[in-house]
Amino acid sequence: MNKMLFILLLSNTLTVVAHDMQIKITKEQIDNLDIKIGAITASRLIPLLYAPAKVVVPANHELLINSTQPGLIVELQANIGDDVKKGRVLAKIDSPELVALQREFLTADSELNLAELEYNRDKKLLEEGVIADRRLQESRSMHSSKSARFDTTRQLLAMAGMSPGEINDLAKTRRLNSLLNVRAPISGVVLERFATLGARLDIQAPLYRIADLSELWLEINIPQERLNAIRIGDQVRIENSTTTAKISLLGQSVNRENQTVLARAVIDGKPVQLRAGQNVNVQIMQNSPQTDFLVNNTAIAQNDGHSYIFVRNADGFAVTEVKVIGKQDVESLINAPLSGNEQIAVKGAVALKANWLGLGGDE
Repeated sequence: MNKMLFILLLSNTLTVVAHDMQIKITKEQIDNLDIKIGAITASRLIPLLYAPAKVVVPANHELLINSTQPGLIVELQANIGDDVKKGRVLAKIDSPELVALQREFLTADSELNLAELEYNRDKKLLEEGVIADRRLQESRSMHSSKSARFDTTRQLLAMAGMSPGEINDLAKTRRLNSLLNVRAPISGVVLERFATLGARLDIQAPLYRIADLSELWLEINIPQERLNAIRIGDQVRIENSTTTAKISLLGQSVNRENQTVLARAVIDGKPVQLRAGQNVNVQIMQNSPQTDFLVNNTAIAQNDGHSYIFVRNADGFAVTEVKVIGKQDVESLINAPLSGNEQIAVKGAVALKANWLGLGGDE
């Protein structure tokens, strides 16, 4: 049976009385009309506008990992999308140049040990009066020179990509190794891989791009004519998501192609639903000096250009006029003389409106 016809027939048998802004109706009649009651939600946020945005990684949260020595890629141990911890080996490069640096380091290490022995021997001979002070000064100078060269060769190995532990093992075992381990400098996610297995690399050739995704930003394109309404600190809501953000920067230049201004918003927390590079639609919200209320769109009835909701009371429902400030998906933000503790009709507003107007109104 058509719902409006059902209401018409029901109105002939029920004692529903519309008097001014009050609808008198019993609990049984409410159940028969399938009217559902729900709460309203207080809100101090005013919806301003919708805009397109892109999820980006802050520049200081991502790193480009390069080959620190020329060579041949013999292993790739990380793929795009992998979570990696700081220090994890991402790739191995066979580099003859690394062997040359290791050889220089071992030579410098041997020369330093010899210079240290000579310096310690000359200190004892000077104490015994066997040699002159000048001889000790020459030994000290030689030791300092060899120590500086040793430090330089050690630093070159570190710059080549060897870890402190690997350098210490080299000094103990004195075994040369042409395999260079490329390690993750930070914990993060692999966003890009530039190299392929078997490729021959030059020095500083890119291998991976890694990002720490603990913080993400939104780059929002704001129409330049709406920019004056936006303020730092305004809340941003992502469509079809519970994730929110706050505007932290408003750009100082206008895009020539689409006449928009770039706004940056820092996403709250660590969202699991968003991905770097993802395009999203967002709604910018602004704090209001007054308290407004969120209600389901189905709770609002229209009549003669005015909006109404039906507030539950002891006699039935009070017809309350409201001002619709904006819409957010299936909800509307309204302004009305309410406390926030009221119960309203969230379903069945059409039936209540029909009874209120004696079935003479139009939806």
